[in-house]
Order: sequence, then structure tokens, then C-alpha cells
Amino acid sequence: MIERSKPITNCQFSMNEQQIRTLLEQVQAGEQSIDEAVTSLRILPFEDLGFAMVDHHRALRQGFPEVILCTGKTAAQVTAIAERILDAGSDLLATRASPDVFKVVSERLPAAQYHEDARTIVVQKEWRDRGRGEILVISAGTSDIPIAQEAAVTAEVMGNQVERIFDVGVAGIHRLFAHKETILKASVLIVVAGMEGALASVVGGLVSRPVIAVPTSIGYGASFDGLAALLGMLTSCASGVTVVNIDNGFGAGYAASLMNRK
Repeated sequence: MIERSKPITNCQFSMNEQQIRTLLEQVQAGEQSIDEAVTSLRILPFEDLGFAMVDHHRALRQGFPEVILCTGKTAAQVTAIAERILDAGSDLLATRASPDVFKVVSERLPAAQYHEDARTIVVQKEWRDRGRGEILVISAGTSDIPIAQEAAVTAEVMGNQVERIFDVGVAGIHRLFAHKETILKASVLIVVAGMEGALASVVGGLVSRPVIAVPTSIGYGASFDGLAALLGMLTSCASGVTVVNIDNGFGAGYAASLMNRK
């Protein structure tokens, strides 16, 4: 079992610009000594846990804290990293988390929430709307929902209003057109599809907003674990379609959030 790192005494550091400004104002007002401020700022760039370098500077650089990819990590490692991120005052998002990993994490972090479809663990202290519009996540099939939900939860945690439309692939295109109003009002659209990946081109041809296409590994035979969908999306004739890697719902949700930021 990995022991939890000792917390920094009087640690008021954080990963966002406003809290750094607050710290400097406290020093200016004499409410904190220079030594206390240095202690807080010393681990701002990163914190060495021996098995992980926790990037406490990421929210300042990119607008959102480090996200934990649980794949390949033990439950104890995920828990230790999560604790340090939360101790730093940041929100927590962990992706590709199994129920067994969540069970261990929740024993140390009771506030943690598990989104089973998305396979994500979330601890969010206060949700704030940071988007200028709505992000719409569309899945071609029911089998694509886990990746679609990963994208949706990521976008929600990053401060966006998110709508979902599932199982509206090209095998029954009339199902998609039944949601035309929702599609046309979205600021950014994420389209998740396996098999041949055609849905991204269809949606891209309907809207004047960015479309992020997510190929999934759903399929068989000549789909080559998502390669066919990836190549189909990359060669889309619809303008404005951007493609992320196979099964990368997180990357799509993150990119959509940056596009939708106020």
C-alpha cells in the first residue's frame, strides 16, 4: 500500500491564477510571511510522489488540472495522486477507472462520484459555467455510449452545458433528423461512431459549428478495431470536422471545452 504524502503545512497554493494572486496579496498585506509563500509555491510546478510527478501547474497553463488516466496504474497509485490533486485545491477527474479502482479511491475520498458508463471518477467542489454555448455529444450506436459519456462527463466537469443524443447512426438516419433543432443550436458537436464512422460526415454537413469526430473500436472484421472509422473520418468531405484518436472520448471533451470557452 502506498502511503499518502505528508500535506504541506498551511498550504494555500492552488493551480489557478486567482488563488496565486490571493497568495501574493496576502504576502503584500503581511498576512503570510515570505517563507510561507515560498513553501506554498515550491510545489506549484510539480510534486514528486516517487511513482508520479503530479503537475500542480497545469491548470495555470491550460485552464484545467491534471487528469488521471487510471489505465496501467494500481488503485493505490490512483488514490495517492487523487489525494494530492485535491489537497492542492483542484477538482478531480480520473478516466478509464474500473469499479474496483473506484472502490479503493472512495474509501479514502468519500466525496468521489463514479460515472459507470463513462468509467470516470469525479470530485468537483463547485461547478461553474465556463462555456459560451452548449456542447452536444452524439453517438452512432448504443455500443458507442461509453466513449460518448467519457466525452460528455469531461466537458461537464470542465464547466460546460452538455446535451446527449444516443443511437442515431446512419443505419436509421431519420433518428438523427428528429433532433435537428438540438443539433443546430449547439456551439460544438462531438460525434462518436464505430464501424465505418460515417455519422461524423453527415453531422458535419448539417452545421456551421466545429465537429469533433471520435472513432471507436466498435465493429468487426474489416473495421480493424476502429481503424476503418478513423480513416473514414480523416477523409471526410464535410468541412470543419476534426478527428481525435480511436476511443479518445476524453480528448474530444477536452478539445470541445477549449473551443467553447467564454
